[in-house]
Parts: sequence; C-alpha cells; structure tokens
Amino acid sequence: MEELTAYHEAGHVFVAVHSGAIVESVTIDPDWDDGPDRFGDVQIRWPMENDDTPEELAEKRILIALAGPVAEMIFTGDPFHPAMVAEWSMDWDEAWSVTGSFIPDEKKRLNYLEQKTIQLYQLLYHDSRWALLSIIVDHLLAHETLDSGMIEEIVSEWRIL
Repeated sequence: MEELTAYHEAGHVFVAVHSGAIVESVTIDPDWDDGPDRFGDVQIRWPMENDDTPEELAEKRILIALAGPVAEMIFTGDPFHPAMVAEWSMDWDEAWSVTGSFIPDEKKRLNYLEQKTIQLYQLLYHDSRWALLSIIVDHLLAHETLDSGMIEEIVSEWRIL
C-alpha cells in the first residue's frame, strides 16, 4: 500500500512541478487529524509572479488533481475511471469542482475530464517522465515526507520537463 501511495503522490508532485507550482511538501505518512482519511498529502502553492490566466490556472489545478489517480493506473496497469475509485474521490471531486467553474454542463464536464485523464496518461507514460516520477517515489519511500528543499533538490536535476 505504501508504494502505491508513493506513486499516487509522486504523480501529483510531478505534474505540479511540470505546471510551474511550488511543492511545499509531500508525504505518504499524513497526520490522521479531524480531516478526511487519506494515505498521502501534497501541499502546493503558486508563485507570486504567476502569469497564468484564470482558465490556465484552472486547467493546471485539474491536471494536478487527476495526476495521482493516473500515476496509480500506470503503476498497477488497472484502467480504472478516476471517478469510480473511492480512494480517489477527493482528487476527482477537486477536478470536478474546478471544471464546473467553466463547464456547467455535467456531460461536457465529464467528457473534458476524461480527455484530461487521457492527456495525463500520455504525459506520464513516456519512459523518461516515468523514470523521473519514480525518482520521487524512491525518495518518498526512503523518507516518507519531503519538504520543499528536498523536492527542489530532486527536481533541479531534471528541469527538462
């Protein structure tokens, strides 16, 4: 389970970095506080000098939300729909909600999110990108929690995204 969670969280981290976000921390050992049950957690922020339009930022947030489920699908080989796996409900709900801000029609929204899932699959499935994502997984399995400095050190070696 820990390895699967590491791939899930690494998917979020990879796409966040790829999208220009700053990953403050990632863990596969989150606090079991009064919030929703979860096995991992990623905290990101957007740089102050972000020039994205609201639409571009929304798309990046959607891709980051769906990246965890897609990384799990690639790792396991199971072609699940992100909306149909209970453990991915927070990710799907985030993507669904953000998409709802510019696609109110639910059928069109579902189609859009399915297309974004395919886009992410194609992005992450590439050998060199998957190898980079796996480096994050290795560090997560070794340390359980990575702070922004550790993440920056890891990704500074592969800024060729």
